Amino acid sequence: MKALLPVFCRPLGYVILILALFLPFLLAMAGKVTDNNLLFYKECTKMLMMCGAILILLALSKNESFETEKIRIAAIRNAVFLTFIFIFGGMIYRFAIGDVVTIDTSSFLIFMIFNVLCLEFGMKKSVIDKIFKK
Repeated sequence: MKALLPVFCRPLGYVILILALFLPFLLAMAGKVTDNNLLFYKECTKMLMMCGAILILLALSKNESFETEKIRIAAIRNAVFLTFIFIFGGMIYRFAIGDVVTIDTSSFLIFMIFNVLCLEFGMKKSVIDKIFKK
C-alpha cells in the first residue's frame, strides 16, 4: 500500500491524537462539557482520533521503500485480526454478564488504533533488524 500523504502528516497525526486525548479533559475542567453536549464532544473526540490515525497511516515515512509498503500491508492485516479478537471478546463478555444495553460503537476507531500500533511496531522492528544484520 503506497503512502498518499507527505511526510509532515505523520507528526501532525500524533499532534491531533494528543489533542483529541487531552482536549475533552481540559474542556470539562473549564466547565464547557455538560450533560446536553457530552455526546457531541464524545463523537468529536472519536472523529479527531480517527483523522489522526489516518494521517499517521497514510503518510510517507522518512526512508520510504518497498519494505515500508510491505510493513503497512502487514499492519493492516494484523489490525484486522486484533480488532476481530477485541470485538469478539467484548461480545462474549457482554453475553456472559447479560448486558443487553451496551453496544460497542467505536470498532472503526479501535481498528485504526490497532493499525497505527502495528505499523509503528513493524517500522521499529525493521530498523532494529537492519541494525543487527550489518
